[in-house]
Amino acid sequence: MWPLYAAGFTTAFGAHGIAASLGGEAHIPLLVLGGLLALYDGAEVLLKPVFGTLADRIGARPVLLGGLVSFAVASALYVAADSPGWLWAARLGQGAAASAFSPSASALVARLNPAARHGRAFGGYGFYKSVGYTLGPLLGGVLVRVGGLRLLFALLAVLGAAVAVWAALAVPAVPPLSKARQTVLDLARRLADPAFLAPTSALAAATAALSVGVGFLPVSGRAAGLDTVATGAAVSLLAATAAVVQPRAGRALDDGRLTTRTGLAVGLSVTAVGLACAMLPGLTGILVGAALIGAGTGLITPLGFAALAASTPAERLGQTMGAAELGRELGDAGGPLLVAAVAWLASLTYGYGALAVLTGLGALVALVRRRTVPAVPGGEPQR
Repeated sequence: MWPLYAAGFTTAFGAHGIAASLGGEAHIPLLVLGGLLALYDGAEVLLKPVFGTLADRIGARPVLLGGLVSFAVASALYVAADSPGWLWAARLGQGAAASAFSPSASALVARLNPAARHGRAFGGYGFYKSVGYTLGPLLGGVLVRVGGLRLLFALLAVLGAAVAVWAALAVPAVPPLSKARQTVLDLARRLADPAFLAPTSALAAATAALSVGVGFLPVSGRAAGLDTVATGAAVSLLAATAAVVQPRAGRALDDGRLTTRTGLAVGLSVTAVGLACAMLPGLTGILVGAALIGAGTGLITPLGFAALAASTPAERLGQTMGAAELGRELGDAGGPLLVAAVAWLASLTYGYGALAVLTGLGALVALVRRRTVPAVPGGEPQR
């Protein structure tokens, strides 16, 4: 499991570390910066379902290893050729490589653990991704200040190669399972099933709130007259809270003290309250909002992935995880776009409020569904 956790850390560290560092480069025009940031996420949106399906067909381990090696090679491209054109190529290559090893790692987390330990497994996986999100902007900024972007890309090349070697030595081969032929209509029906839509929608909402917190809480801090240390502490508090909550939520699920439906509803509710608190002026609203957004997203993430793993045939795990990761990427892009659009029309306070209302409606739907879904004889209705 440790190489899989390291793969989760790698994709999170690489995504946020470079994004934050590019934003600090004064010589990069805003239009170019927007394109470089969108390039990584755009590759993931297009390719994660493709690589997830490929993992089901040939096995998740080869796709994981190929993605990690490709990530190292793409990072090394910019180290070898320090030019704007190669920066675009490296960023695109990193996004495509992450599209391969991220859903493959999620599928292997599910395949290598019994259903009774899925909560713990995904809680640990989410914890190390949150650590990557936390350390990426901090360590990335230090590396760029010391040696420029090439030093950060060099570290990512070494990290990708090291995790690839570690995974090749430690992760066992998990052969693909035989499966019945699936038509496009069959896939559409499975992806439209509430067992897929409910956790994926919750994961998308959590990612939207997380992205909004990371991107806009510093804006609120500056408007309140806070310095960069205070606003940086708020973002770190958000990521650290999510990291602490995820393993505990996973253990509570496995021990039967929490169910996925209840946990997702509570997580969405806490996230909505956190976004509402971000509407309050001053440092208190920012810190309380950051802590609650982190707690809510930390509760949703392991429970959402565990629910997907529990409702998916083992031979289709890669495809499901790839589609769920696509949902998260759409939330990652859609949340900031919604808040920015509302802020442009009214103010940032109303932007937080709009996303809080949508997230709260998601919690309400989850609660209503929890009360109306009948129990399955001999099964566990709440999971």
